[in-house]
Amino acid sequence: MRSLTLKKNEDRRIRAGHLWVFSNEVDTKKTPLTDFAPGEEATLLDVRGKALGSLCVNPASLICGRLHSRRPDTPLDGVLIRERLATALSARERYFAGPWYRLCHGEGDYLPGLVIDRYGDHLTLQLGTAAMEARKPLLVSALEELVRPASLFFDNDIPARGLEGLSRQPESSGPVPELLEVPENGCRFTVPAALGQKTGWFYDQRANRREFARYARGADVLDIFSYAGGFGVTAAANGAKSVTFLDASAPALALCRRNMAANAPDVAAETIEGDAFQRLSELAAAGRRFSLVSLDPPAFIKRRKDAAQGLAAYRKINLLAASLLAPGGVLASSSCSHHLDGAELGRAIAHAAAKLGRPARILYTGAQGPDHPVHVAMPETAYLKCRLVRFD
Repeated sequence: MRSLTLKKNEDRRIRAGHLWVFSNEVDTKKTPLTDFAPGEEATLLDVRGKALGSLCVNPASLICGRLHSRRPDTPLDGVLIRERLATALSARERYFAGPWYRLCHGEGDYLPGLVIDRYGDHLTLQLGTAAMEARKPLLVSALEELVRPASLFFDNDIPARGLEGLSRQPESSGPVPELLEVPENGCRFTVPAALGQKTGWFYDQRANRREFARYARGADVLDIFSYAGGFGVTAAANGAKSVTFLDASAPALALCRRNMAANAPDVAAETIEGDAFQRLSELAAAGRRFSLVSLDPPAFIKRRKDAAQGLAAYRKINLLAASLLAPGGVLASSSCSHHLDGAELGRAIAHAAAKLGRPARILYTGAQGPDHPVHVAMPETAYLKCRLVRFD
């Protein structure tokens, strides 16, 4: 196995446990990145030549290396992949009663670039690096041995693959169903296997949806950026009086109606299609008020350079959502951008309370579930924040 050498003082983050190596940290005079093939394994060395571990290299990517072992000369082979997947599976089987969860969460499960969501006997995979793409047969073999899936869908249309120089055309193996059924928190949701958002379902919000539903009895609920209705339908099944779903996608709202009919057919339901900022302003102008609101937007800050613009969007959307709360109403505000930390989300909510002149109290602080493990040395993996806040 060839070696990749870091510049002076560029080993500190790696020694602290981080798994990523950036291209500007590499001593390219000693070890030119262009000498490596995408996905090639190498031993990482500090400036003194001491081994720091083994990684896979992609010279075309800003994140040019991702460690998979702290030992030198360790290949990312079928044995290691199976071992890591078996560890991840064992953890999920301990956490959850049935096979509906994120089976692998990339760096959080020490398999950088690999995401696998499990829906019973179907698996949806995202291979975000050249290293994982090159090892696809090894992954499939390990999964067939461990969980025996009936079908696999490779959700390749993700930005990470573009950054790695990989094709974004979807692929599949086996009879991939058109729709998947997801049991969660006493409900059963129907979502698309191949045409939905992300991998079809957002398992990471499971615990936060359960907490949200605690405040549902007798409530008029507004589910903003609803997708398939995870928050709103769970609230309806737990005693909400009515639910209004707001999303820009007509197919997503059709899923909301379907999931309401399956789980809470007697609860009044309304769907509103359109841009959330515009529609929320219209609801406020019409004098609409809700006692329970979920705000779960897409990541407004995808890159660090967009932080200022994204923070302004978080502040604006939280103000609009909070302005629709009746006295004593509860807002569940979420952010899936790892560039926005929990303190910033809290400040966006506090900004809304101050602008409205209303006392506000945090009732619950949530994050991603245990099937989305956070790597202790990588704050980037702690991406999801959720705050439940009462506005008087």
